[in-house]
Amino acid sequence: MKTINIHKAKTHLSELIQQVLEGEEVIIAKYGKPLVQLKPYQPTWQRTPGVWKDQICMAADFDELPEDIEAAFRGEHE
Repeated sequence: MKTINIHKAKTHLSELIQQVLEGEEVIIAKYGKPLVQLKPYQPTWQRTPGVWKDQICMAADFDELPEDIEAAFRGEHE
């Protein structure tokens, strides 16, 4: 485990990030008191493609615009 002060951490942030990604624990301290720990980002969830497959269907006329709405776009009023 490596403890480093804030000033040095700001100066060497890229290097510290690389060390963390390589598995080293890095603690950032202020006046010798540990404040934060750097660690790799771990998403709390991941998307699973295809989860809704075969559970949702679209109407056959999904892409067809109803005549009254089409007329409204043309500026025609009933």
